Amino acid sequence: GSSFLYGYNLSVVNAPALYIKAFYNRTWIERYGEPISAETATLLWSITVSILSIGGLFGALSTSLIIKVLGRKGTLLLNNIFAVIAALLLSLGEMSRSFEMLIIGRLIMGVDSGIALSALPMYLGEISPKHFRGLIGQFNSILICFGVFTGQVLGLPELLGQESTWIYLFSFLALPAVLQLCVLPFLPESPRYLLMERRDEAGAEKAFQRFLGKKDVSQELEEVHMEARAQDKLQTVSVLQLLKSPAVRWQLITVIITMACYQLCGLNAIWYYTNGILQEAGFAENIRPYITLSTGAIETLAAIISGLVIERIGRKPLLIFGFASMAVFFSLLTVFLNFQDRVSWMPYLSYICILAVIASFCSGPGGIPFILTGELFEQSYRPAAFMIAGTVNWLSNFAVGLLFPFIQETLQSFSFLVFVAFCTLGSIYLYVVLPETKNKTFMDISQSFAKINKMPIPSPGHEMELVLSTNSDPNGKVQDVTKM
Repeated sequence: GSSFLYGYNLSVVNAPALYIKAFYNRTWIERYGEPISAETATLLWSITVSILSIGGLFGALSTSLIIKVLGRKGTLLLNNIFAVIAALLLSLGEMSRSFEMLIIGRLIMGVDSGIALSALPMYLGEISPKHFRGLIGQFNSILICFGVFTGQVLGLPELLGQESTWIYLFSFLALPAVLQLCVLPFLPESPRYLLMERRDEAGAEKAFQRFLGKKDVSQELEEVHMEARAQDKLQTVSVLQLLKSPAVRWQLITVIITMACYQLCGLNAIWYYTNGILQEAGFAENIRPYITLSTGAIETLAAIISGLVIERIGRKPLLIFGFASMAVFFSLLTVFLNFQDRVSWMPYLSYICILAVIASFCSGPGGIPFILTGELFEQSYRPAAFMIAGTVNWLSNFAVGLLFPFIQETLQSFSFLVFVAFCTLGSIYLYVVLPETKNKTFMDISQSFAKINKMPIPSPGHEMELVLSTNSDPNGKVQDVTKM
């Protein structure tokens, strides 16, 4: 009901594109008595595709405020309302002879995606034990990939990718949202949120017990207490305070660069313009939907494999490997596209490179940026950090969708070299700056950045002194910290 819907909306507009454009033309004729001009048709279609990113930006900017009021779980529940409204607008647009309803529906669906891609990784990171945090966090990426694949499957001509049934592709949006509305109320709120922001220790203990399936959760509670003591005088910070704070400067730079590379690495250029790229590669029109389907399957498989190995290999190696591999395969794709008119089998190598780019992306860059955003910041900074990361994500997404057609028109087969540059620079930065975060507490990760941020690292003796001073009663008697 969250990241799945985002992935689904990335791919679902590809299959019915011709039918949606024909609907726009029929509506234009009914209103104005003449066919729509090519320029206007292109503009309306571009808006329909790219307005998802504008809605995503609005959603990301609003997440921090909604989370402050409703919490992580409440925000995810509220978000389903946006998905249901969007499904109704998109489904009823053709019946109402209103292409504006489709555009507004996509905008609202973007708001849903923007909120989901901030609130869900935050929730997953806060409910997970440190030794499973990467695996559970990768479910965000796995479900995005599965959403893309589902959109491709349902869009096949044999299913809903027909002129008489394409509106049901958008009606499907309501199903995961309603399912989440029915199931999520029975799951606990984030125990970290309950303890550190709501000061509800009893609720946090029950939440940990339900998530971990055990009664003794004193160790988990103490880990959260230690983080709370380290920032006892801090309230949830604003975006401006986060930008000004020297204690998290390089964490913020790292998240911004990683999230920008997540979009600017070029994968969305493949998803938004899959058919055009395959046409340039020389594949016949009648087999393109099935080729596109195989790309979604590869994406989902690579994301699952990444989730299975992330706690063994670590975040940093998977990110660097993913971006570096994308740079290599984009370079090869450029070479193959330049020679495809001369050699009959060259388009097949281009197709293999497309699959390799997708698999490389999902091996790390496709999900780890969201995990890192939750891991690199302590509780008080986290909502503002996700707002900034979401803003960078959606602005970069919009930039790729808007500019790639012009880059492709100008550079032709050399257009993917732009993405090679971003992937290469991202890999170098991550190799130099990013510490490994697997199996570390949020406090340990913050201390990993203390040197580069030029902040003092607390000594073990200072930490113990802080614990004792924080947990002393007025008579000087030290309390049992596990029973706070």
